[in-house]
Amino acid sequence: MAEVIAKGQVPDILFWVGCAGSFDQRAQKITRAFAAILNKLEINYAILGNEEACTGDPVRRAGNEFMFQMMAYQNIQVLNQYNVKKIVTTCPHCFNILKNEYAELGGHYEVVHHSSFLQSLINEGRIKLKGGGSFKGKRISYHDSCYLGRANGIYEAPRQVLEILDAELVEMKRCRTNGLCCGAGGAQMFKEEEKGDKRVNQERTDEAIDTGATIIAAACPFCNTMLTDGVKVREKEDDVKVLDIAELIAASMQDEHA
Repeated sequence: MAEVIAKGQVPDILFWVGCAGSFDQRAQKITRAFAAILNKLEINYAILGNEEACTGDPVRRAGNEFMFQMMAYQNIQVLNQYNVKKIVTTCPHCFNILKNEYAELGGHYEVVHHSSFLQSLINEGRIKLKGGGSFKGKRISYHDSCYLGRANGIYEAPRQVLEILDAELVEMKRCRTNGLCCGAGGAQMFKEEEKGDKRVNQERTDEAIDTGATIIAAACPFCNTMLTDGVKVREKEDDVKVLDIAELIAASMQDEHA
């Protein structure tokens, strides 16, 4: 963003990468896939780079309100300095907190999750796939992220993005408003779980595997990690892949434009 502004240019959107998308090796692939789509469609975007800090979502969920406000104020100062209007992010945690919880601290932005952004590109006819490429006829089960689904009511956008792949979308018994958390929400990602007879991520992965799907589609880096771990525990890595919707679209666009 600093380089773009220095050239006197104004990007249409700010791509908020997030901690997972920046530092987690698996989530970096999601970041690259989404960036590849933006580049291919020649969308005018920028990132904050080193000026981007964690949104403060995990610390607020863990109960450290003071730390959250310090982190949020720092980010808001940077965003407002660049006069940012529209933010797109691949992380529902970043999406939710930037959209719903930054306003009370002075951060007013149009915040869009990448599933909704991809859906709008498909609706505008900018993303076109002939026959869905390599995922045609594959059974795909989509897992609803808590922050996308129950927290923000986004259920259709990711499913409509998957429909363009010409695959068979199979729903888990617990889906949409009744979806089951992957086990990472509420800062659970960063702590040991309480005692129980089964890990939440294994419970959710089993539900996905039971659909007979060969691909579990997610739209959240946290969900991706938890479901990937669940697939590993069940020793199904050769049969079931966990992929973000951006990765599915990017791979299909490569097939399409090869």
